[in-house]
Amino acid sequence: MKLALTSLACSLAFTVAAFAEKVGLIKVDGVIGPATASYLSRNIDEAHARDMQCLIVQLNTPGGLLDSTQTIVQTFLRSPLPVVVYVAPAGATATSAGCFITLAASIAAMAPATTIGAAHPVMVGGGEQNLDPTMKQKLENFSVSYMAAIAGRRHRNVEWATSAVRESASITSDKALELKVVDLVATDLPDLLKQLNGRQVDGKPLRTAGADVTELRMSFAERIFQMLFRPEVMFLLTLIAIYGIIGELTTPGAILPGVAGAIALVLALYLGAILPVNVTGFVLILLALALFLIDVYAPTHGVLTVGGVLSFLLGSLMLFNRADPLFRLSLGYIIPATALTAAFFIFAVGKGLRAQRLPPKTGVEAMVGKSAMTLTPIDSQGGHVFTEGACWSAVSETPIEKDQPTEITAVHGLTLTVKPKKS
Repeated sequence: MKLALTSLACSLAFTVAAFAEKVGLIKVDGVIGPATASYLSRNIDEAHARDMQCLIVQLNTPGGLLDSTQTIVQTFLRSPLPVVVYVAPAGATATSAGCFITLAASIAAMAPATTIGAAHPVMVGGGEQNLDPTMKQKLENFSVSYMAAIAGRRHRNVEWATSAVRESASITSDKALELKVVDLVATDLPDLLKQLNGRQVDGKPLRTAGADVTELRMSFAERIFQMLFRPEVMFLLTLIAIYGIIGELTTPGAILPGVAGAIALVLALYLGAILPVNVTGFVLILLALALFLIDVYAPTHGVLTVGGVLSFLLGSLMLFNRADPLFRLSLGYIIPATALTAAFFIFAVGKGLRAQRLPPKTGVEAMVGKSAMTLTPIDSQGGHVFTEGACWSAVSETPIEKDQPTEITAVHGLTLTVKPKKS
């Protein structure tokens, strides 16, 4: 009897576990970019296909790109299942793009000691610093209206949402709950699931109490692109492309430098299309390379090299907007890269190209101008001379007697052209 009851209890437990509700969890920690947008969109579809109650997005971001933010917001607004954005863990932030994303969620939640706000988007193509005042005002007005539309759609505090863009307002989790910017504050994931249970989303209550939480991870390609989505990576890829292509041009047939440089160039161009790159900085870097190469072929006592170093340094400083902490290129990368590039062109490329222009020091070409002693009389019909430890056939337009010193003027195959050597 006891054995039968035990078996029945196990069977019931297995049945309950099999039919337990499921909740998806994804973690976004870092700058918002194209890989993040792809990650969120793909997993919303997957969570819906697996009939999950909702998808929880644990968010901690300093911001990101406007294009990627718009893609994520549109994905949230048309999502077939509830999306819960949970700003966590303690100390996390939903700044700039993160504020847009949080307010666009079906349910917005925050952990204690977290912040939200300062919703100033980053523009692709050089950033706001390249815009005139009229365009800056248009960008601000668009961001304000976009934020107001999102907050209105989700029935959240529109007045504060617009101030987060216009005035860069930022508030804590408790204040956000008080102002109805977010829907709840949860200490951890179990507490979040408990508070979500029974909440109505589009007229349908959530059943999250005791739900089975499944973490949905980034794909391999998304992890790679998320790792590449950094200004330091693009800067290093640009340097590899420069070194590789110049190395292949100066030593044809090496193959490896050319292949590495070509791959790095393609990746750098891809990142340049999505990161806020300043065109002026990129042009200054190209100008620096031109000055280095010109100084190699036309030595100017280092004047062009100094100009190239300054141009490379200024270009690196201007390549990204240093006022924006999201895409600021550290001096820890710029100064060593400038010194390394200058040394590369001065010592490696410069000396290599100059060595190629030196006269031959070995081989038959190096024999021109050297002395040879006649072993037989020599005229235009030919004769023999002794030089470099060997006997050579030789011709001369001026007849030369035996045992006379001559000077080699040309080499044609195995025959030397000589002339009498003056005393």
